[in-house]
Amino acid sequence: MISSFFNLDPESVLKTCENAGFQPTGLFTQLNSYENRVFDIQLEGSENIIAKFYRPERWTPDAILEEHGFLKELNEAEIPSLNPIKLQNNSTLIDSNGISVAFFPKFRGRMPQELSLGDLNRIGQLFARVHNVGAKAKAPNRPYMDTSYYGGWATLTHLENWVVPELKSRYFSVAEDILNFIDDRFDPSEFIRIHGDAHKGNILQMQESYFLVDFDDFCNGPAVQDFWMLLSYNDETLADEKDAFIEGYQMFREFPFHQLDWIEALRGLRIIMYAGWIAKRWEDPSFPKLFPDFGNFSYWAEEVEALEKIAWSL
Repeated sequence: MISSFFNLDPESVLKTCENAGFQPTGLFTQLNSYENRVFDIQLEGSENIIAKFYRPERWTPDAILEEHGFLKELNEAEIPSLNPIKLQNNSTLIDSNGISVAFFPKFRGRMPQELSLGDLNRIGQLFARVHNVGAKAKAPNRPYMDTSYYGGWATLTHLENWVVPELKSRYFSVAEDILNFIDDRFDPSEFIRIHGDAHKGNILQMQESYFLVDFDDFCNGPAVQDFWMLLSYNDETLADEKDAFIEGYQMFREFPFHQLDWIEALRGLRIIMYAGWIAKRWEDPSFPKLFPDFGNFSYWAEEVEALEKIAWSL
């Protein structure tokens, strides 16, 4: 199953599109995506759709459908988001040789290069509305963003064979400090359904409206996770950026100010998670090419320095 995912060929992609009920012209482009395989496919009549082949063994079909169900809830609440297309099998998901596949309409918005204070205010409003929907239920088939998450304790065990010996003691000591902080301070009872990977690349703009895309990391987590990656971390503007986002957020939902103290730990969790993600995906032929420095001393020296700076700030 996983080998067929690594070697998706044009015939398989187009055949899957046909089996889902579409009529492709035969023209398509593969889009940038490390985790999944995503294609922009031209259909008869000049319309294009986006086909997303989910990486096997990451999400179960039930977990993917839970993501799709959340997108439907957002749509019903008139919150801008790209929703999967309901297929002729009466589902938003189709199986292709053991690979789960979904199709989305193509959206022609632009990715904002910089976010002004006005942008952050409007995006704060958007995420407050998303979180109002997210707070209505849990997602039992999706992970919790605590130390059981993708970058948690299990990942440290996985990285034992990757961190260079000269830095192993420092790396694991500081990583454990960050995970212990999360265990001590995070309250999972506060977690709601969130986007989970809210950075500028997953926000598209059309005129004055913003659309959220790529809910692949949709999970149960703290609201502040959908906030901190949008900030520039420029010392001169950071306070104003936070204020602009929070002001917009509080127009629709109370902002959890105490979670601001969790941001640095979430940054650390993401760094650990990212290294673990690369290590776990190393069998994918594309990963050694994408991350040629992974495993080098310089790579792990930068990781240790970043984690130590975070740990000292907790």
